[in-house]
Amino acid sequence: YALNRAMPDSMMPGFVETAQQAAHVFDEHAQPMLRQPTAEEARAQVTDALRVKSVARPEVYAALSVLSADIAQAVSGYHSLHEIPAATVPNVRTDMYLVAEAIHNMGKGTSFSAEEDSELAKFMKQLNAGTRFIPVWVKIAVAVALGLGTMVGWKRIVVTVGEKIGKSHLTYAQGASAEFVAMGTIGLAEGYGLPVSTTHILSSGVAGTMAAGGGGLQWGTLRAMGMAWITTLPAAMLISGVLYVVFRHIF
Repeated sequence: YALNRAMPDSMMPGFVETAQQAAHVFDEHAQPMLRQPTAEEARAQVTDALRVKSVARPEVYAALSVLSADIAQAVSGYHSLHEIPAATVPNVRTDMYLVAEAIHNMGKGTSFSAEEDSELAKFMKQLNAGTRFIPVWVKIAVAVALGLGTMVGWKRIVVTVGEKIGKSHLTYAQGASAEFVAMGTIGLAEGYGLPVSTTHILSSGVAGTMAAGGGGLQWGTLRAMGMAWITTLPAAMLISGVLYVVFRHIF
């Protein structure tokens, strides 16, 4: 659904052409190989390259050429994203995401010409539009849920962070220190693409300032918070999975 909304049928011919041009660009810079990698091998190779932040290599270009060509073939073969079989959609989305991330992580100093860089940038923009599309109703639902949650639970959060982590009340200096740590950590996490929780970072920063200030820590609160952090992931997975099944049957 998101793929089709982000990329209407009228845009597909241009997208296919751009994907084919990108595959040609990658192929021109690929290392001559005795055997072209399969789509599965190409996905694994690009995934490994992204993991180690080493994308600008001829063998990776060969894998990207395969994935770009597969994307073009998948889209052009069905003429409409609605027609792509459900079993095929995850692979198409994965390929689009991998290629977009690889182009983004190539950086400067590659052997591509200005024209080739322009072609790849255009392809990346189209890929991002297809893989990072968020329907308006989802944005509204998330904003409402976050707003309601904050309205209901803000006081407990403020009291816990400010009064129950340490044995003394949080001072201005301690609060400022914790906020600076949170700002720096979140900024670094954003730069390196690491998933982090603002609440976890801030609470840990407050605990650090309490320990450094000699006021002592309330270990009962910290244990309760730790258990909440541990159970959040499986609980959220279970609840969202149940809601997904329910909503599928209703809608």
